[in-house]
Amino acid sequence: MHNLLHDKLDGPYFIRFFRPVLASLEKLGGSARPAEVRDLIIEENAITDADLTETIANGTLKFDNQVGWARFYLVKAGYINSSKRGVWTLTEKAPKAESFTHDDALTVFQEVQRLQRDYKKATITQDECTSQESDGDAPESPLSETSRPYTQEVIEQLQALSPEGFERFCQELLRESGFEQVTVTGKSGDGGIDGIGILEVNPLVSFKVLFQCKRYKGAVTPSQIRDFRGAMQGRADKGIILTTGGFTQDAKREAVRDGVPPIELVDGEKLVRMLEQVEMGLNPRTVYDINLAFFERFR
Repeated sequence: MHNLLHDKLDGPYFIRFFRPVLASLEKLGGSARPAEVRDLIIEENAITDADLTETIANGTLKFDNQVGWARFYLVKAGYINSSKRGVWTLTEKAPKAESFTHDDALTVFQEVQRLQRDYKKATITQDECTSQESDGDAPESPLSETSRPYTQEVIEQLQALSPEGFERFCQELLRESGFEQVTVTGKSGDGGIDGIGILEVNPLVSFKVLFQCKRYKGAVTPSQIRDFRGAMQGRADKGIILTTGGFTQDAKREAVRDGVPPIELVDGEKLVRMLEQVEMGLNPRTVYDINLAFFERFR
């Protein structure tokens, strides 16, 4: 299978993701969550675990950064709707992915850049984005659900905690998310089990849940998923692994493999989304981003 990350193409690095984003949304029925788009791009374009763990200067994952920039430009071009609930949806204006070429991607990039310059709201310049001498990263900017301006800072704060501190953080987050009787075991040699809690679905149905906390910068592997599953066998109905890092694609597949108890996976990005939902450690505020395409209709 072809890996698009290794192509030598003209223009900014991230525009190679325009077509995969469009194609993924088409295949997913015209709309999807960011994580669904991300996973399908990985699956259909031979993206490796090494590609997924590569970072840019500020520590953000390069792959997520590039997909975020692609989504940003496709929204500005009117091809994707920007949803308040984080759903990416193709518009009627969106071209078919199979007919969308790299030249088309360059044209979209240049048109959005023109709009940005016209309204003096440019966040990046032509020179910054088109240089083939650079490492291919887009400039740092809050562009999407996958690259909120505070996301990386929150993750860095969590990674700076002690192992015990991160366990206590996970305990409080699970409590705020509806779990009851959440206890950190604090036992060594317990097969990787860091805590236990009860999730009550309704007054008649509840689940015992074991959780594991991994204060990582890298990715959790399939073997670690299997080890955790082995440790929870016969002890609980469900398991959760929470990490400040990520999970390899093989680890994600192992977590939902047929014939074995599924494991819920919570990576750094999802941790931040959970904090947003319960407003824990984050002070909410409203920010508006100008819709340049809207005003262009009246020119």
